[in-house]
Amino acid sequence: MQATIPSRVITGRVLPNSATWTVVLTIGFALLTAAAAQVRIPLPFTPVPITGQTFAVLLTGAALGATWGGASQLVYVLMGASGLPFFAGAEGGLTYVTGATGGYLLGFVLAAIAVGYLAEHQQDRTVAAAIPAFLTGNLIIYAVGVPWLYRSVESITTGEAALAAGFTPFIAGDLVKVALAGLLLPAAWKMARKY
Repeated sequence: MQATIPSRVITGRVLPNSATWTVVLTIGFALLTAAAAQVRIPLPFTPVPITGQTFAVLLTGAALGATWGGASQLVYVLMGASGLPFFAGAEGGLTYVTGATGGYLLGFVLAAIAVGYLAEHQQDRTVAAAIPAFLTGNLIIYAVGVPWLYRSVESITTGEAALAAGFTPFIAGDLVKVALAGLLLPAAWKMARKY
């Protein structure tokens, strides 16, 4: 594992290249995800709430790169699994991690790795490149989360029902999050080039 954040991602470019900064940012982005989890809108027909987590996950991957973005999301999941109230609705514990939304948590780790990899390959420098990179990360979250939901919730008996409970209600909000991240990262790179 590389000891520092690569200079090919925004934080590696603008912040000191040290192991201390790497640890601080890894934990800091885990805490950002925990805070974003508290921006929560429950939906009556599904155990999956609308949250700000996916936005934090996308930013984590792009800002820290594949290795440290994934590590940050893993730290987030482990802190929540240990019982800290870091998941949606200030929940925590192993039961939450293995419950209906556990697949989304695993998806967060994989999405941060994928978005980080794409950012390391300059897919966060322009809006035209960043939006597909962030869409890829979002789709990874659902590719893991929806099947997990299907297998975890007895009342969800078909693939269509799983999509209706775990994907369809979130499309519009996630497109907004992807667009925001897709505008934010290229703007950050533009500012970094001035210094």
